[in-house]
Amino acid sequence: MRVIDADKVAKALSYPRLIDVLATMFETGAAAPPRHHHTIALDDRPDATLLLMPAWTLSARGKATAGRYAGIKSVSVFPDAARVGQPSVQGAYLLFDTESGAPLALIDAPALTAWRTAAASALAARYLARRDASRMVMVGAGSLAPFLVRAHAAVRPIREVVVWNRSQDRAEALVATLAAEGFAASTTQDLEGAVRRAHIISTATLSSRPVVLGAWLAPGAHLDCVGAFRPTMRETDDAAVRRARIFVDTRAGALSEAGDLVIPLGEGVIGAGDIVAELAEIVTGAIPGRRDAGEITIFKSVGASIEDLAAAIEVYEHVAES
Repeated sequence: MRVIDADKVAKALSYPRLIDVLATMFETGAAAPPRHHHTIALDDRPDATLLLMPAWTLSARGKATAGRYAGIKSVSVFPDAARVGQPSVQGAYLLFDTESGAPLALIDAPALTAWRTAAASALAARYLARRDASRMVMVGAGSLAPFLVRAHAAVRPIREVVVWNRSQDRAEALVATLAAEGFAASTTQDLEGAVRRAHIISTATLSSRPVVLGAWLAPGAHLDCVGAFRPTMRETDDAAVRRARIFVDTRAGALSEAGDLVIPLGEGVIGAGDIVAELAEIVTGAIPGRRDAGEITIFKSVGASIEDLAAAIEVYEHVAES
């Protein structure tokens, strides 16, 4: 069994290649049961969480797929891990061969997740963002932010990137990274003004209250919501979901975990029918994405195990061939 660390993941993956790999996986399909959430009660410490996300390619009795694989991502969330010098979120991805059941690879899960999350957002933008989208606002400057910018730039002609973050130091560090890669990047404290000019707004925060308001969205804007991964968290307000056509990675995940939708659904602001499509439906052409240059679109991502599986296969096959 191969052990593939974060550096090897980065060497194995690229945009737009990974975006195309995800598109193929959504077209061919895979089994992807709902993720498992398990609470780990700890004495005198905050409860921890264990997340398990399985998926496998379909057999000959289902749809044809390239290769036979199964995998499971295991992620631990220990809120107080910093007390021992560790990140709060850690994990690993275990990939199996379904011909024999043999384990093939153990892959760094945080690296894999960052790459596939950004690729899924960019895949959605391929169908939902204006073709001439060149101005992007990145809301949040965490570890996922540079991946989101690079991925979107692989599908749209992004030239200008404006970064907003509660911590100015982190915003400036991200701008320096993006500028070194050739982007016209800058920071702002005027989030409203930046959003009003943007073609694509990507949000990756841990906010429990809206940071991007629907009143700010210009005609033709595409809003890519990646943060707010719990039902009690949200990055957008009611006006945003009212004004936009809403798309999700999966309905099952969005309707149970995405506070940006769960909260307005629970309050009757929108109905389940207002979710136009999930990612597989727009990739296969079953439901159209953007219909005209003026409409506002939202893609809400909570992550799907089919995306992890596609990325893990790409990493493993690249490493195995090298």
